[in-house]
Amino acid sequence: MILRPEESRWSDVANWLDVRLRLSWATSEDTLFVIDNAMSEFPLSYDAVKFTEFEDGMSIARMFEALYWAWLASELLLQVVTRTSRSRGEVKDRGSLFLLVSAIFISIWVAKWYGDTHARTMTGGARWLGTVAVVLLVAGLSIRWTAIFTLGRSFSTNVAIHATQTLHKTGLFRWMRHPSYTGMLLCFLAVGTYERNWVSVAIMLMFPTAALLYRIHVEEIALTGAFGEDYVEYCKGTKRLVPGIY
Repeated sequence: MILRPEESRWSDVANWLDVRLRLSWATSEDTLFVIDNAMSEFPLSYDAVKFTEFEDGMSIARMFEALYWAWLASELLLQVVTRTSRSRGEVKDRGSLFLLVSAIFISIWVAKWYGDTHARTMTGGARWLGTVAVVLLVAGLSIRWTAIFTLGRSFSTNVAIHATQTLHKTGLFRWMRHPSYTGMLLCFLAVGTYERNWVSVAIMLMFPTAALLYRIHVEEIALTGAFGEDYVEYCKGTKRLVPGIY
């Protein structure tokens, strides 16, 4: 017996097509032939349905994947281009870079693995969460790269002080001391949200954020040592990551 959705239920037709797509990865061609024959009995044509839900979902998925890989590639590029050697500055990293990079990539792998192998627990796995993830990722990348361009040559992936370095208090730095890290946090949240699983969100926020807070601690010690009272006063008037909150 083959079950078919009613003609008037457009959302059910879209879900039927989504099931067909999923089965194509793990079902024999004979089974797919039966499913396709059932679909051919509908008065509604594929053109009428227009695959709206399916196409929207695929567009969001492609957009997220493009942004996601662009983000990872840019982070690796920053490691190569901006990392300060001991010959170019006073390195005071205290292992924070290694800890942060390890936490990020391990957390991403675990969060994505968990999301792919367990049920979607966020609002029933609603598709609109993909759009939310894209918005979060765009916002995160925009904030992070704005902060990096503002710092210019002062930016370094490891904690280091350059001889010609100055204290930046303009742009995003007027409201928070570490805007590039705020951008990273939004990127972490985007990855967890895209998996549509609360455990994935927790993984992406807990471990990378803990490493990031250690990094901020190390960085602020180095900046206080380099700029003294000027940096102390700057800290009194700004928050670390979220304006007016923290």
